Amino acid sequence: MKIVHLFFAVIALCLMTFGCQTPSDEGQDNDAATEQTETKNKAGEEMASSTVYNANLATEADLNSIGLSSSMVAQILEERPFLTMNAFDAIVSPEENREELYAKIFVPFNLNTTAEADFKMIPGVGDRMAHEFEEYRPYTSIQQFRREIGKYVDEAEVARYENYVFVPVELNSATEADIKALPGVGDRMAHEFEEYRPYTSMEQFRKEIGKYVDDKELARLERFVYIKE
Repeated sequence: MKIVHLFFAVIALCLMTFGCQTPSDEGQDNDAATEQTETKNKAGEEMASSTVYNANLATEADLNSIGLSSSMVAQILEERPFLTMNAFDAIVSPEENREELYAKIFVPFNLNTTAEADFKMIPGVGDRMAHEFEEYRPYTSIQQFRREIGKYVDEAEVARYENYVFVPVELNSATEADIKALPGVGDRMAHEFEEYRPYTSMEQFRKEIGKYVDDKELARLERFVYIKE
């Protein structure tokens, strides 16, 4: 009897001192660690795959990285800027899986002028959401878009939608934040947009901003702005 008591005492001491584990416990811990690693890897892959390149701004390396054919890459570089997504869509082969392709590359839609049916070119946007995009026109800022569409989807999904749309800005009254929300417009160009206020015509905009960019980039930027009459 004393031997039995001594045996259990040794076992208890082992568990308390060394945290002994049974083979099944070790297996569960290993499985949990493996699952955690796989989850992190999957999250990283999803984050990497969530990049949506602007067809007018992507570098040749960017275009190659998303699996486009060499001929398609060459055509994009030759024909851009695409002033509408429809123009880009026209060069895509009928055999191409558009849902898959447009999850990787797109030309942002003007929220105030795009046809409701065209919004459905955005991956994951169906009849209901395309209707909501149109329902809140006219948009005066991207903040308004976030607020209104945020009633229906979470912040992550709103942020994803922002890869596919823009709100045109009024040149003489737009805030710096609204200007920098435009696709491919950074601090320097936002400063130049503001520098020449007040604008009296789009011709003035072309003349002043044309000092800093070539004709193709000027044509791309022009679609983002207007002057209130």
